[in-house]
Order: sequence, then structure tokens, then C-alpha cells
Amino acid sequence: MKGLIFNVKRYSIHDGPGIRVTFFMKGCPLSCWWCHNPEGINPFPETVEKVEKLGNMKFRKSEEAGKYYSVSDILGILEKERIFISQSNGGVTFSGGEPMMQHEFLIEALKACKVNGYHTTVDTSGYSMPANFKAVIPLTDLFLFDLKHLDDAKHKEYTGVSNIEIIDNLKMILENMSFVMIRIPVVPGFNDDTDHLERIKVFVDTYKTDKLLAINLLPYHRIGSSKYKKFNLPYRMDGVQQPSSARMKELKEFFAETGIKVKTGG
Repeated sequence: MKGLIFNVKRYSIHDGPGIRVTFFMKGCPLSCWWCHNPEGINPFPETVEKVEKLGNMKFRKSEEAGKYYSVSDILGILEKERIFISQSNGGVTFSGGEPMMQHEFLIEALKACKVNGYHTTVDTSGYSMPANFKAVIPLTDLFLFDLKHLDDAKHKEYTGVSNIEIIDNLKMILENMSFVMIRIPVVPGFNDDTDHLERIKVFVDTYKTDKLLAINLLPYHRIGSSKYKKFNLPYRMDGVQQPSSARMKELKEFFAETGIKVKTGG
């Protein structure tokens, strides 16, 4: 069995505790307007043309998005980074895309990582069948769980899918006493109005346990916007500005009222 991965990030410090290796798995059932990894949406390998300039000359070359890895491949990569992982109490993170789209491979990879002593993290949108999460929960030391919007209609408009199953899965994970960090993308015009932020705060306060380690506020940015043309995808966030540092500080203080640790940025 092999998994389709479009990026391997070594020395990652924003995808869980310590120094980690993050595997970005290809395929995502969501199509978030602000997605900064559009190369992770399509669940199949892609070949795209890249144009590079040298003076007045243009050079075209093909670029592969997505490569198949075995569990042994993953363990081999981790072994090369083991000293950094061990000294920093780090581990391995499976992100995407949406890793739960390849849940069978994910389960095998998590099992192998646990056997070899690695701390495991799954970074997820939460959109998958509950049975898939039930199989993954015992193998996952930490979930990084996206909470984008509590209104179902708004969630469908901006991500293409309902949030009902997502919210139910988050509740299930918290009820199973799994360690969780809730990640909230702060997207102007989508989920940053006062009424909605208050609803999120109430939701978090209602379902929090001592296993809910932090709320991570992720400000919208345009870093991935240049990728859209390459993958023939429309970019729908033109004109939307990144939240200011003052606004993010304000939101950090707002969510700190829950008594949960709040982080801003990656």
C-alpha cells in the first residue's frame, strides 16, 4: 500500500510540538476559497508546466505534484531526522490536502510510526466518515482540527461541503479525550464578524476538556495565490486583505477568555 504525498517538510515547527516531519497528503474534499495548498486538492498525481526566467529568456519545464510513498519510505525519512525529533520532543504530522481521504494508508503509517516511537499528529479539516476517525483516534497523539464556520450554509458556500459531520467529528474526538488543538482560519468577510466569533467562543467553551490544548488563530494570507494559475484553478480572494497584527491581538485576547491557551499564526 502506498500513499500519495505532494510535499515533505522537514524541520517543521508549526504542525505540532517540537521539530517534526510533515507529510502533505494529496486530495481534499473541500475547496476553500483561501486554500494556500491548491496543489493538494486533486486526489491524483498532476504534471504542471513551470516557467522560469533568466534575463530575457524563458524556460519551460514540467513539475510533478504528487508522488507515491510506502510506509517504509516514510520511516526512512523519519529515521534521518530522528535526532532532531528526539531532542525536541517532536514527531511526525500528516497534513494535506486532507489526510483522512487516504485513511487506509494513514492508519498503516500511524501504526508504524507509533511502533517506532514517534509522536503522531493528524492535521484535518474534520470532513470524513466517523468510522474513519474512530479507527485513527487510538493511533493519534494530537489532532490539529480546523473549525472554519459554524453556519452550515456559509460553510458550504466557501468550502463546498457541509459542516455538520465536521462538527460531529470534533465533538466525538473531544469526547474520546483525545488531545486537540482547534485551528481557526481568520478570513475577513467569511468568519470574522463579532456574532460568529462569539458563537465559536461559546462552542469551544461548551465542549472544552483538559485535552483541548490550544486555540490556534490562523490569519488569512495570499502566499499560495500564485499557485492557482499553475493548476488552472480560479482564485476567489482578490481584494481581501490579511488581518492586521492589531486585529489578531484583539482576537487572541477575545478567545483567551475561554481559559484555553491561544496562539496566533502557524
